[in-house]
Amino acid sequence: MSVDPPWDDSVQNRGSRHRITQVRANHRRIYPSQRLTRPVLTVIAGVQLSLRERRVIEDMLNAKIPVREIAAEIGRHVSTIYREKQRNSYSDDQNPYLNGYYGVAAQDKASHRRARRRKLVRLTGLRKAVIKQLKEGWSPEQIAGRLQFEGQTLRVSHETIYAHVYGPDGQSRELARYLPNRRKKRRPHHSRRPRGVVFPPDRSIHERPDYVDTRETFGEWEGDLMIFERAQSKMNVASLVERKTRFAVLFRNNDRSTTHLMNRLMGVMEPLPQPARKSITFDSGIEFRNWRKLKPGIGTEAWFCDPQAPWQKGFVENLNKRAR
Repeated sequence: MSVDPPWDDSVQNRGSRHRITQVRANHRRIYPSQRLTRPVLTVIAGVQLSLRERRVIEDMLNAKIPVREIAAEIGRHVSTIYREKQRNSYSDDQNPYLNGYYGVAAQDKASHRRARRRKLVRLTGLRKAVIKQLKEGWSPEQIAGRLQFEGQTLRVSHETIYAHVYGPDGQSRELARYLPNRRKKRRPHHSRRPRGVVFPPDRSIHERPDYVDTRETFGEWEGDLMIFERAQSKMNVASLVERKTRFAVLFRNNDRSTTHLMNRLMGVMEPLPQPARKSITFDSGIEFRNWRKLKPGIGTEAWFCDPQAPWQKGFVENLNKRAR
């Protein structure tokens, strides 16, 4: 039983022989001796190999040119070429003489692999369900968590949902407007620069008692500040969430100063009995630099997240997304 090879023998062989001859000639012209200094090329990072590059790799491999020289020729890292050979080479157990690397076949194999990763593009039912929940106000984390909690056969991670929302398909449908933060472009992790405000190490969230983490007792709060554009005056909104019951409190501030914020916060919390206001966990923002007033003022301890780690007080962060 004859099996057709993955290329047109009548045309591809003639074209391939011509390209191989040309590559060999170019190789001798550019590098006539191993002692010559090779040109320094810019390595392309984070971009998929194109069909043109895969054709060049095929020709140079057929010409027995070393992988390092292939990488230098197309401006790619050496590991990219090795990985490309390993993942996208053609293999036929019944006809091993056909085994090898072919540019067109490699391009097709890579395209199919990328399509398999795009779960929300392939699975129409899952995509419609995710988009419906996004429009109803669910966050990607909540959607992914609900699918896992219900034991659904088809699941999707929150990162896949974000990738779809900010990808070409999601941008064409303007799905980002349904996210809690409503950003048009996704902000990379750790993108904000440190403010340079240093809080005492003994006030770190890692020094916080273990029973606060396990939510065993009532009276442990998380606090944050929602600051709006200056064009909308100095007004801002402070938010507090009790960790055990998730009871939420929001109050308005008419001034951006940390002194005014702490005075308003103590005024809001003071009517509560002391066991109901044991501690508040903030992020390490400059707006909380007057935290030392809390202990002598209302007997409340203050703890602080690591710099650029607001997810360590996830309850109040989630509330802010909803409130905005």
